[in-house]
Amino acid sequence: MRIMSFKPGHDSAIAALDASAAELIFSYEAEKDSFPRYSTITPTTVLDAAGCLDALPDVIAISGWYKSGIAGNSSVAAGYCGIAQGSEVVGEKTIFGRKVHFYSSTHERSHLWSAFGMSPFPEGMPCYALIWEGEFGDFYEFDEHLQIVHLAKVMVSPGEKYRFLYALADPKFTLPKGQLRLEDSGKLMALGAFGEAGSPDQDEQALIDFLLPQCDSTLPWMSKEDWRNSPYYNIGVTHQKFTNLARRVSDAIFDAFYTFAKKNLTKGFPLLISGGCGLNCEWNRRWVETNLFSDVFIPPCTNDTGSALGTAVDAMRHFTGNAKIKWNVYSGQPFVVDEIDRTGLEVYPLDYDQVASELLDDKVIGWVQGNCEIGPRALGNRSILAAPFSKATHERLNRIKNRESFRPIAPVCLEQDAALHFDLARPSPYMLVFQKVLDSRLEAITHVDGTTRAQTVSREQNQRLFQLLTSFKTKGGVGVLCNTSLNFNGAGFINRASDLLTYARAVGLDAFVINDAFYLLKATPRRASIRQKG
Repeated sequence: MRIMSFKPGHDSAIAALDASAAELIFSYEAEKDSFPRYSTITPTTVLDAAGCLDALPDVIAISGWYKSGIAGNSSVAAGYCGIAQGSEVVGEKTIFGRKVHFYSSTHERSHLWSAFGMSPFPEGMPCYALIWEGEFGDFYEFDEHLQIVHLAKVMVSPGEKYRFLYALADPKFTLPKGQLRLEDSGKLMALGAFGEAGSPDQDEQALIDFLLPQCDSTLPWMSKEDWRNSPYYNIGVTHQKFTNLARRVSDAIFDAFYTFAKKNLTKGFPLLISGGCGLNCEWNRRWVETNLFSDVFIPPCTNDTGSALGTAVDAMRHFTGNAKIKWNVYSGQPFVVDEIDRTGLEVYPLDYDQVASELLDDKVIGWVQGNCEIGPRALGNRSILAAPFSKATHERLNRIKNRESFRPIAPVCLEQDAALHFDLARPSPYMLVFQKVLDSRLEAITHVDGTTRAQTVSREQNQRLFQLLTSFKTKGGVGVLCNTSLNFNGAGFINRASDLLTYARAVGLDAFVINDAFYLLKATPRRASIRQKG
């Protein structure tokens, strides 16, 4: 049985499962291939996905969503909320003259089943689950029979509250009432590290008291203009008073969930985390360190990019009774090697020692291998790599990425060496947990508070990246590199050679690798000028 699942709305994706083998075939995200971030499904995505199957799927699934605008109260398929009876739709559809099964379940369920289906815990092991994102801030429990019990709504819209805070301080934010920017959550997470430790002052507590009430569902419809008299209104996101607030609010949100969990989640089950707030590496580390749970699992596609996959798992559960899948994080779109203009390029067969030497000479290199990653993190198949030693490298990478100077740069590290460089020795294959940096040489990847979000790599996970890190360790003394995503600003991963060359020339990359080929851009006065700026 083949299942093909579609997620509408932002962060759209199309996922396919082979239910007979309980295995992920692919998960193609609409933004990948340099489409705008958070894109909805495009005709290109549909054609690419359909081309990967040799026949019509047996099941078409749609992850529930909602309509906006005139029909704002209408549901798409099963809709957004619900896990009880009535939160799924089962039927038939006719596709190109053939009847297929149709399945839809709610967006809420898509988060739960993506985390459960991808987790390493055996089917039948009870688990707790946390969804925290733009709408949900809820705990659940899976029992041994795959039944889900809703335990509590701890907070409405924690993700929206996080984004609203950034908008309040940002003079550049001018969107109308009810609209917030999806990308601001990650920026606020970075800014919290600049905040000073301490208890909330009067102004901070007033805003915390407004933002955090459990039953407040009015926030998404508020405007920052309602807070013109706030001392934080357009204060600037890097102002010390605001970074202090960012830290206090982040702590307060986590503490609300932790307080509930400590009192009520007492069975020692593992915890599954899903939703966009699952990308908050500081919160993820805190969950690990609470010792309330036997383990903590966050999938690499914890945000809405995993919802198509989650609904596919839910459909598989419905039709087969099984809800566990085999999967690989590199199940996104294959790289398109189209024709490129080789003027100004020196092309060599891939030699790991040569690439390591160029990196040690402070070259910044694009690194492309095979299929792209699922989820938003670049994990060594669509990456920009650089040596980890210099603050100047950190600054250059942020200029290349055309993003704020306060944004941190993450590292990738040999798994067996993680404890030499970072204080959290457990593997971190999906770059979702903060660690304290122990190695003072790693200036480029050390955030202002001494933390970083490392990706650890074993030979089994990514053989080519492992080999490059090994070569760099031999030459440079550490198996660590800067690793940031390979993308145009405001777009998904670069996924074709012509776009990669355009990007490299525009931002001043020194070289790039595509599978088995190493492309070195020849030095020119113009390139020297771009590199100096970038």
